[in-house]
Amino acid sequence: MDEVRPKLEELLFSSAEDVYLESVEVTDMVVRVEARSMVQEAACPGCGCRSGRVHGSYLRFPRDLPLAGKCVVVALRVRRFVCTETSCPRKTFVEQVPGLTRRFGRRTERLRSALISVALALAGRAGARMANTFGAQVSRNTLLRLITSLPEPPTVTPRVVGVDEYAQRRGRIYGTVLVDVETRRPIDLLPDREADTLAAWLAERPGIEIVCRDRAPFFADGATRGAPQALQVADRSHLWHNLGEAAETCVYRHRGCLRPMPVLPDGPQEKAEPAVSSPWPTGHRFAERTRAKNATVHALLAAGHSKRSVARQLGLGLNTIMRFSRATTPEELFTGQWQNRATRLDAFKPYLDQRWQDGCTNAWKLWEEISEQGYPDGYSSVRDYVRRTLRGKPQPIGPRPPSARAVARWILTHPDALVERDLLQLEAVLANCPELTALAEHVRSFAHMVTELQGDRLPEWIESARAVADLPSLSRFAQHLERDLDTVIAGLTLPWNSGVVEGHVNRIKMFKRQMFGRAGFELLRKRVLLA
Repeated sequence: MDEVRPKLEELLFSSAEDVYLESVEVTDMVVRVEARSMVQEAACPGCGCRSGRVHGSYLRFPRDLPLAGKCVVVALRVRRFVCTETSCPRKTFVEQVPGLTRRFGRRTERLRSALISVALALAGRAGARMANTFGAQVSRNTLLRLITSLPEPPTVTPRVVGVDEYAQRRGRIYGTVLVDVETRRPIDLLPDREADTLAAWLAERPGIEIVCRDRAPFFADGATRGAPQALQVADRSHLWHNLGEAAETCVYRHRGCLRPMPVLPDGPQEKAEPAVSSPWPTGHRFAERTRAKNATVHALLAAGHSKRSVARQLGLGLNTIMRFSRATTPEELFTGQWQNRATRLDAFKPYLDQRWQDGCTNAWKLWEEISEQGYPDGYSSVRDYVRRTLRGKPQPIGPRPPSARAVARWILTHPDALVERDLLQLEAVLANCPELTALAEHVRSFAHMVTELQGDRLPEWIESARAVADLPSLSRFAQHLERDLDTVIAGLTLPWNSGVVEGHVNRIKMFKRQMFGRAGFELLRKRVLLA
């Protein structure tokens, strides 16, 4: 044992000094280590005066990291010293072993550090499961309390700071994340996205030289008031995303050009006879019942029965039998107060018919489109109209046209990166629509500015984009760029961007999912800054 004790002391108490190992007891589940402190005197936590007068001693049982799958309990004998300073309000105090114990601590410092690392990485429930796996039984609430007890990270003043928003509760509560773009580390989290809060934070750090942000007005106002000496840089990824939305809107306005023109055959065409459409299709219960009654009434009348006799036999009124006798076809009887009356959908039926011919057969998509145009009712009316009326109409012959989103994606992609099939479809679409050809030219010109960092060409591009009359979405995008022209030019000229900030926003989303229901601002801030 005398030969093994130095190795055990080095293994178990390498982070602590002046600790003497007395004995080690191993059972089936627990390793009990008895030790005591060897210091001669200790400093009073109240006044700092050192004292060597021992008042008494007692045992503490802090848990240590598991060893070979067994729980390790340290039976540490600590002493209580008498404070010799008469003015100190403390009369006695207990010694603490640096690197091993702390006040009111039930775990050793290294077990506490391990649990904090697990909590910062996995939060409550997942962290508790991981800790239980390697033998450190702990609850999820204890892990969250350990995160909360951590000290605040040291404040730093970055040279280049990135600013973006994150959602604490999507659509209702938003916060602000600030990242040091050079070190790619988060600096702070703000509880809201107000301009005053950001301006106050920036004003406390006058050493900031560059602010990377999107074009949100509250971030622009806050950066201008809080750091007037800093250069503001617009994020290129946000600019490209906004251009993509404008391009998709432009393609959608010219969706009639997406379907290729049908090729007419050379031979003479026979005129098709107009089909007589019945307001009630075959299989409808009202239609079938009416057809059966009509056939029965005409059969009895043809057999020589009088109308009154037919009425008595069928249990119908005389006027009803007369209506059936006057009708040459059952379809003439398909009338009622609900037939052919005006509805709110009538004004939008030509549009629905045209979109059906264009190839859009999704009733929900059609309802969303006419809702944007002012249709006040719900989806069911559009669904019934599509099922009863449009489903029976023939589809146009030819391949289904590409969607507006697909065409916008082709325009936003470099031609060399497109597959041959998509490239051929894009060329066919651009050949049918000169407006989309102009849109593709403007998009590729803007992409060249973004990739080559040629921000000095932006005013010229804005003028050419605003001059296109048939692309209002592109003109509005150019007009919005002109409102924040200096920031956008800096974003298209300097190498700084907010890509690292977007990465931390996604990281915050992961933390929120891990702490679902417990992701308060303070706890979330500690995890983001310290993990």
